[in-house]
Amino acid sequence: SADLLRLLFPGFFDERPIHSSELKVETTTLMDSVRERLEDEIYKSLEYAPPPDVKKKELRPMARSFTCDFLSSLPRVRDLLQTDVEAAYNGDPAALTREEVIVAYPFVETIAVQRLAHELYHKRVSLIPRIMTEWAHSRTGMDLHPGAQIGTHFFVDHCTGTVVGETTTIGNHVKMYQGVGLVARSLTGGQMLRGQKRHPTIEDHVTIYAGATIMGGDTVVGEGTTIGANVFLTYSVPANSLVIYEDVQVKVLNKLARPVDFQI
Repeated sequence: SADLLRLLFPGFFDERPIHSSELKVETTTLMDSVRERLEDEIYKSLEYAPPPDVKKKELRPMARSFTCDFLSSLPRVRDLLQTDVEAAYNGDPAALTREEVIVAYPFVETIAVQRLAHELYHKRVSLIPRIMTEWAHSRTGMDLHPGAQIGTHFFVDHCTGTVVGETTTIGNHVKMYQGVGLVARSLTGGQMLRGQKRHPTIEDHVTIYAGATIMGGDTVVGEGTTIGANVFLTYSVPANSLVIYEDVQVKVLNKLARPVDFQI
């Protein structure tokens, strides 16, 4: 995953400074190395969970084909990531430059790995996509399943504690904050529910504030909606809704006016 990030963002994730005159040679060398190693890992994955009706002698050519397809997708993935960087830059006044967003925002690392893993997930390559996203999860605290479908201009500010489940669909220009959960209901079906839509659909231009939980495969958040902080939502809402807790009030008291009792 680290070397794939270097391919997507040449010069940003390298351990040593690279002059622009070196980029072409460095990138070509790295690409060859990644291709060889990735083909071996995909081959192992296919051996572990071979596709139906595929003979063992066909696994190596299949691994080579999957690897070429994956590497061919890198320019398209990079184009998607550029929209994410743009969304982060435009959505956060604290961001001074787009370069700062790339090197300093953990969200960029996480969404980059997820978008890469998503390509292998749709090839039905076992283990590798999940290992990739859990590697990013362990580094950033943001859990994006490789199966989630995520549109352009996606941004999660702060990102820690955010969870996006396998069958989630996220539209374009969606902004979320830390601690948001797009999750499935806890049901007794277990493995019987595999392959079914279990996580919510978030349409275009939706904002979801910190700590909100949106649950269920039949839950659709309409275009242009804003979900307030800490909302727990289990049903669909129409476009251009504002979803908040109306009756919850915050009281400000003078703590010196009465004794404080911290006993539980």
